[in-house]
Amino acid sequence: MRTVITGGAGFIGSHLCDYFLQRGETVVCIDNFLTGSRRNIRHLRRNRKFTLIEHDVTKYIDVPGRVDNVLHFASPASPLDYAVFKIQTLKVGAMGTHNALGLAVKKKARFLLASTSEIYGDPLEHPQRESYWGNVNPIGPRGVYDEAKRYAEALTMAYHRCHGLNTKIARIFNTYGPRMRVNDGRALPTFIAQALRDEKITVFGKGSQTRSFCYVTDLIDGLARLLRSRENYPVNIGNPVEHTIAELATMIVDLAGSGNAVIHKPLPEDDPKVRRPDIARARTILGWRPTIPLPEGLRKTIDYFRTIVPVSKKRKTS
Repeated sequence: MRTVITGGAGFIGSHLCDYFLQRGETVVCIDNFLTGSRRNIRHLRRNRKFTLIEHDVTKYIDVPGRVDNVLHFASPASPLDYAVFKIQTLKVGAMGTHNALGLAVKKKARFLLASTSEIYGDPLEHPQRESYWGNVNPIGPRGVYDEAKRYAEALTMAYHRCHGLNTKIARIFNTYGPRMRVNDGRALPTFIAQALRDEKITVFGKGSQTRSFCYVTDLIDGLARLLRSRENYPVNIGNPVEHTIAELATMIVDLAGSGNAVIHKPLPEDDPKVRRPDIARARTILGWRPTIPLPEGLRKTIDYFRTIVPVSKKRKTS
């Protein structure tokens, strides 16, 4: 099997590269390194079954030879990224998805779209089921990402219906683990970095907003099952165990061995108040459920961050 992964040098994309290579398959990673990192794929460069194509997928994608799977993961994915790369985010959701789908049609390959829980916006339904249409502000600061992914889903289903393309749509909820960027602006990596630096932990609002955190290996297992399934409609992939942001901050401080205080800042505009997937379809269709509890996953993630975050002077001398 030969798999093309757009955004393959990103957090989730690089773990997907690992997954297919460990199965003895061939991987073509496409990335322009707008938010991806060469560090994430450095260990793969000598693998004969791994190929890197440095390319912007908003331009025509040409991959010579056979292709069995196209996994479209190219996109800025954190609020900090799409606040800076607004137009790029919209373009990769529209033109990038169009080009990736075109490659899949040309090669008669299976196609998997990395969609997101953000298509639900600030949800009025809780937990969120795939049948929920969402509560999105199209002109708000998060609209560029939310609407890019909503359009990408619509385009993917159009290719399925018009061309008979075997498409999959994964609505990915908050995922964490090694290779997350320290400065990507999301709560979990920010809290870990602040704890390791002995800085104050910054919580937006009262910290009562909730999220559900899925460890990356659980996510990869769900994506692989979805790819191999016969399902063409969206499937939520995420951990249904819900935690407040305040609880997450406390847990990270304890696991990192930090005595840091928590400070509160104003809640960003359109920040979702709740987020938890209903994974009944994933359980039924894919036979999938997450298995890594949050404390275990956080320990592994903190261990990784210790290798990339400079240790504070206080910790060096203690």
